[in-house]
Amino acid sequence: MAHNLPPSPPDSPSSTTTTPPNPNPNPTLLHLSFNQDSRYFAAGTNRGFRIYNCDPFREFFRREFDGGGGIGIVRMLFGFNISALVGGGSEPQYPSNKVMIWDDNEGRCIVELSFRSEVKSVRLRRDRIVVVLDQKIFVYNFSDLKLFHQIETAPNPKGLCEVSQLSGSMVLVCPGLQKGQVRIEHYALKRSKYVVAHDSRIACFALTHDGRLLATASSKGTLVRIFNTLDGSLLQEVRRGADRAEIYCLAFSSSAQWLAASSAKGTVHVFRLKLDSGSLGIERSRRASEPNLSTAPAVSSLSFIKGVLPKYFSSEWSLAQFHLQEGCNYIVAFGHEKDTVVILGMDGSFYRCQFNPVAGGEMTQLEYHNVLKPEESS
Repeated sequence: MAHNLPPSPPDSPSSTTTTPPNPNPNPTLLHLSFNQDSRYFAAGTNRGFRIYNCDPFREFFRREFDGGGGIGIVRMLFGFNISALVGGGSEPQYPSNKVMIWDDNEGRCIVELSFRSEVKSVRLRRDRIVVVLDQKIFVYNFSDLKLFHQIETAPNPKGLCEVSQLSGSMVLVCPGLQKGQVRIEHYALKRSKYVVAHDSRIACFALTHDGRLLATASSKGTLVRIFNTLDGSLLQEVRRGADRAEIYCLAFSSSAQWLAASSAKGTVHVFRLKLDSGSLGIERSRRASEPNLSTAPAVSSLSFIKGVLPKYFSSEWSLAQFHLQEGCNYIVAFGHEKDTVVILGMDGSFYRCQFNPVAGGEMTQLEYHNVLKPEESS
């Protein structure tokens, strides 16, 4: 195991490095992930990995390996000089039980972490490396690779885990040991908080950059709940739909004003959050004599007979939606242009869309690309 690490990488790429393209122009996509501030995203393929800029869309970097090359997990550390790689696919570049920290300034892996079972996920901070196995999570110091913390979880085949990104106070969220339970670690406070978020197993969750807000969804996929991580209180509940559907991804906007969700129904939803700018769960102030329609939650027009109809008719529905191919796995993040979202699909699709923060409704598609075949983009 290597112990020498370079200085913290810059927040943005300084140069473009490419490898000669493979004669076969159609790689297989194995993994997609946004970086910490959603300015870039990474794609793992059966030949290596690639880094893209979101706005404007363009490929920044490509690294393809000879003899195998499959990368099943790729996670960036802000800019793309440092990435965590795990092998995947039919011909993996690295074993599935190893995390390789790639330094592109040196063009090689500078750290290797080995485990007794398959790595399900990795999360990076400037000061920590978090490795998720099926029933354990290991937290390492980035500086000296010493084990900082170890956590036992319920079976976690999706590798669910999120960490805050503000320097200093690290917050980590992972599944608890019971069905529907999440565990919240406040390392600065040296405190663990357990929240029973759902009756069914946890399927997805998201954390704000400051670690104060947590959004969760269960395997049922009808409701999304937002919690205060400090005391575990439920702040808001929004509804994706009335029937079951797996939620693939949840994402907060940087201001914690909006929450996005993508599901197996092929729909991306944007919800308005009723929270103050400090993310502490206090509703935004309103003038009693002048209601602010832009901060009112979207509620079913049938709510006047909510005593007769099922509960979901009076739930808070999404403000805006965008419809895609049903059954494809999509991940979503908020764009850096106001009121935009970026959507990535495991079919290679890239969408940038805009929503109306007052009227809502169907989002407007601003851009589409095929990330593996950009020449076919429109």
